[in-house]
Amino acid sequence: MIEVENITKSYGSKDNRLLVLKGITARIEDGDFVVLLGASGSGKSTFLNVVSGLERADSGSVKYDGRDISGLSDSELTSFRKDTVGFIFQQYYLLPNMTVEKNVRMGADLAGNADYHKIIKAVGLEGKLKKYPGELSGGEQQRVSIARALAKKPKALFLDEPTGALDEETGRQALAYISDLQKEHGFTMVMVTHNQNIAQMANTVIKMNSGKIIEVSTNEAPKTAYEIGW
Repeated sequence: MIEVENITKSYGSKDNRLLVLKGITARIEDGDFVVLLGASGSGKSTFLNVVSGLERADSGSVKYDGRDISGLSDSELTSFRKDTVGFIFQQYYLLPNMTVEKNVRMGADLAGNADYHKIIKAVGLEGKLKKYPGELSGGEQQRVSIARALAKKPKALFLDEPTGALDEETGRQALAYISDLQKEHGFTMVMVTHNQNIAQMANTVIKMNSGKIIEVSTNEAPKTAYEIGW
């Protein structure tokens, strides 16, 4: 379980400080699929970054199964991210001089996962092992980033606009891969998106505005990637 208690986060200098998160409290159950919705500037990406350990809150606490990561040293926080969380972004952040297999293996090696070829097969890239990122389509590159994140066997997966650079068909495919793997492996998933239709796939929907959570709702019957509108 992830427990967030009264976190604040601001950016800028003392005389020109922007308060982005304004005392947010939330709880995310193990195995949940959570979508964060809100307009640009609502704080959802900052919330994602703080909860995942990419950034530190100014105040408040973020606990994973009772362990408060807020007070960890930089090296401890790096180890926590390596051992516990995975990330998928709108930008793929693949190493251009490495093949598909080697990019995915980077994630697998962090977890000592020698069985990473199953993930490559699951995202439909079994025939692209020796290809380089520049030889792949945008959708294929995103699938490599998905496989790399999942190859490290994260307990929690954080996604920031993972379909933002994809067309509808490719976006649906990517969401289907991610959703199917989440159901199979049972990891917790938290996704930021501007596409309100994607929220219909989630178990829990958190709406944000002006640095605060304004609504939390639950989907009784989540839809698949091919059932939602676009």
